[in-house]
Amino acid sequence: MKVTVLLSAGLHPVSGRPCPAAVELQAIRLAHTLGTPELTGLHAGPAADAVRDALGQGLPRLLWLETAVEDDPLAGLVAALATDRPDLILAGRQAQGADDSGLLPYALAKALGLPIIADAVAIEPAGEGAVHVVQALPRGARRRVTVRLPAVVTVHPAAPTALPFAFAAARRGTVERRAGQAALRSGAAIDERPYRKRPKLIAKAAAGASAADRLKAATESAAGGGRLLVDPAPDEAAREIIAHLRELGVLRR
Repeated sequence: MKVTVLLSAGLHPVSGRPCPAAVELQAIRLAHTLGTPELTGLHAGPAADAVRDALGQGLPRLLWLETAVEDDPLAGLVAALATDRPDLILAGRQAQGADDSGLLPYALAKALGLPIIADAVAIEPAGEGAVHVVQALPRGARRRVTVRLPAVVTVHPAAPTALPFAFAAARRGTVERRAGQAALRSGAAIDERPYRKRPKLIAKAAAGASAADRLKAATESAAGGGRLLVDPAPDEAAREIIAHLRELGVLRR
């Protein structure tokens, strides 16, 4: 299987120094769970120093598309992926410390005409040109889907942690440099407005309700689910937690 991991030039959240995005290093580890894939990292930007450390964390080869700072990386990535034709394209949810919109994987999938699966925490081969993807859902739930390859998959931070850094592997890794495509970023205007508190919608009161009923629906707060236990016994607290998780669908009944 031919797998490509998209790498972005991130910034460390504490030191501010250039480094690979953590979730993209987790994507490299997920790629290794597919057996022995033909694995390549792909980065578009003016320099590759920020992503070079990925060679020491399970990435044997890095393809660097050299572009100017003001260029949009999407055009170069689409051209490179259309030429190499990988079976699976892995990406993080969003960049780390730069243009963190998180839209690039979706724009890439649309340009290539590929399906996209979001928030993967595990990937398993399914045979016959398909993979099983386990998605992370709200409140800790998980969903298993099967997608036909080729496809784009974004990785969730709840995926297994990245492989440990190995200096020898970083020395063995290779960086291939290519000229990227010059494509200026779209000049879409961003409308910034000051925050204005929105009026509360009265959803509970019927259209023909009285003024008192409408006032009550607008002022009362919604009651939270579950039970409030004050200093319960450990066994009682454990039973309530299990019951709550079963109601959410996290645990099977």
